[in-house]
Amino acid sequence: MANYASPVTEQPADEQGGPAAGAGREYRIGELARAAGVPVRTLRYYQERKLLPPPRRAGRIGLYSEDHLARLRMIGNLLERGHTLEGIRELLSAWEQGRDIGTVLGVEKVATAPWSHEVPVTMTLAELAALFPGEVGPESVERALASGAIEVDGDRVTHWSRRQLEATVALVRAGVPLAEVLSAGQRLQESMDELAAMFVRLIADHVIGDVQAQDLGDLTDTLARLRPGAQVTVEAGFARAMDRQVRAAIDQLLGRLTSSDSM
Repeated sequence: MANYASPVTEQPADEQGGPAAGAGREYRIGELARAAGVPVRTLRYYQERKLLPPPRRAGRIGLYSEDHLARLRMIGNLLERGHTLEGIRELLSAWEQGRDIGTVLGVEKVATAPWSHEVPVTMTLAELAALFPGEVGPESVERALASGAIEVDGDRVTHWSRRQLEATVALVRAGVPLAEVLSAGQRLQESMDELAAMFVRLIADHVIGDVQAQDLGDLTDTLARLRPGAQVTVEAGFARAMDRQVRAAIDQLLGRLTSSDSM
């Protein structure tokens, strides 16, 4: 039976060698790792990356405090939320500089919350092919994969958006070849990436870049207000462009019909 030592209760000594008043519980490295639910090698790695402060030394023994345990648990929570270790180090640095970690994470939550609320749809490859009779082959599947429109897991295919899939089906049934729809989708995605990058640069340069002069709570509110504005700008701009393009196309069609009738 394994003989696990309980967390040590040795405390920092005062000038007379006794425990310092108000000191909390302390752990050896293995005990801290077990309490935090991480391997010892992970704990050492965090120390190497400066994510975890060094322990208090009592002779040759390193003793870790409850603050170390709380920090390890916070790191674990942030990793589960998708943060990188470098990003976590920056968040912890902000915390150490006196900023409330909850406010810091509030900014992160607003900034990184999904902009898309599309509902994905999963089906078999055969079911997908049935939606586009005679047009789904290895090449079209590869193109859809490369564009990020679908993900394939064995014989299961997941399209990122039910609405977009339905729009694609409508275009193909109206007579537009699937290959042309995929090409147009790829060009549209490239344009959207450029547009999104422009918005991010605006926010980074003129809002986040001045964060040192702002309260983080105010920054959270600012980011929350900017989000719908950016979406409305894109939607309204696209709608206006479609109005112009549709009218131009109709004018061309009417011009051809008029020219044909006069012959």
